[in-house]
Amino acid sequence: MKILEEFGRLSIILGVFLVLIGLFFYFFSKVEIQRSFLKLPRMPFDILIEKENFKFYFPLGTSIIISIILTIILNVFFKFLKK
Repeated sequence: MKILEEFGRLSIILGVFLVLIGLFFYFFSKVEIQRSFLKLPRMPFDILIEKENFKFYFPLGTSIIISIILTIILNVFFKFLKK
């Protein structure tokens, strides 16, 4: 029964987190965020392809850095949650 309680608690936390992310995307979908607004430097693995009428930018390096930071934050959060 203890496993079901923990799974239920984790499901609720993940559900609230997903709702918050959904609300963020819903309300800020019409706001155009440009790179100069964020003031983030280009990372070494960011992909930028520019042609005459085409521009493709995929922030791979930035995504990796953000993923590492979020992983550390969530690990600390879940360690405090277990105590």
